[in-house]
Amino acid sequence: MIGFILGRLGAMVLSALCMSFVVFMLTNLAPNLEKLAKTQAGARITDAEVARWLEKNGYAEPMLRRYGEWLGVLPAAGATDAAGKVLGGRCLRGRPDPAPAPRFCGVLQGDWGYSTKFRQPVAGVIAERLKRTGVLMGWAFAVMVPLALAIGVLAGMREGSALDRGLSTFSIATTSTPEYVSGVIFVALFASSMVGLKWFTGSAKSAVDGVTFHNFTLPVVTVALYGMGYIARMTRASMAEVMTAQYIRTARLKGLSFRAVVLRHALRNALIAPFTVIMLQFPWLLTGVVIVEALFVYPGFGDALVQGAQNNDIDLLLAVSVVAVIVVLATQLLSDIGYAALNPRIRVA
Repeated sequence: MIGFILGRLGAMVLSALCMSFVVFMLTNLAPNLEKLAKTQAGARITDAEVARWLEKNGYAEPMLRRYGEWLGVLPAAGATDAAGKVLGGRCLRGRPDPAPAPRFCGVLQGDWGYSTKFRQPVAGVIAERLKRTGVLMGWAFAVMVPLALAIGVLAGMREGSALDRGLSTFSIATTSTPEYVSGVIFVALFASSMVGLKWFTGSAKSAVDGVTFHNFTLPVVTVALYGMGYIARMTRASMAEVMTAQYIRTARLKGLSFRAVVLRHALRNALIAPFTVIMLQFPWLLTGVVIVEALFVYPGFGDALVQGAQNNDIDLLLAVSVVAVIVVLATQLLSDIGYAALNPRIRVA
């Protein structure tokens, strides 16, 4: 198991480096850099002034060198004075000119860059936004997973019955309804005075100061509803397969009650396969969170991605993309480890 984990960690690092370089290259294309220069220095500056601004801020270096500076494995390029003080380059972005600048200022040093939109270091923006999105996803998982497992188990216990057909139809309907559709419907029904059911608020912006039942219910339900159907369907299929196994028939022939058979024998084995699906909901929910946070005006991780793309905030957009890649790779690793630990038939070499 230790060798497997180390091998997967090595593959994760390599995958993260490859994906980060692709994202870095796409966000640092020449048109994006020119637009950034004109946004920061003035829309009417000349091409020569654009070139001087890019050189001063470290954007004129070759792509591979700038990527090494961003990682923190290469010293940031920039003009220096007679005392060796850095006068420009990546390490001075967002810092006052008189301030001393370090030679290395990359991800390995904890420096993710400077956000031109929020006018503060990107690391602080990412940490704050991830915390807010973590609260949203935590509540969504607390609602989604127990309900999905209950629906899947109930449907799988009575395969082919009216209960199974009804619950399966509900699961398919939730999975096939995108977040932007269900969110709009919930706002129209439960947060609008048009139908007289203004039970909740249509904006979750106030949840930044404090989560309440009124300002957080709609975004949580919107996020949970989409993933709930898929987990329920996988649980139902696993439960139906387990209920037809030979050891279940043997238990029934021994005189055990149906409840005892389900709780003691079927349920534990039926929940092994859905575990992987539940873990993989993390990266899927990250994409859904972008839509939900924009719809309910919740300033979280997804909103940071939208703000970075809309305002050509290169450092912020790059950091959000890389963090999302790391989350996906980490959840896949935890999913594989958890599945091997829960299923004794799996042997990892």
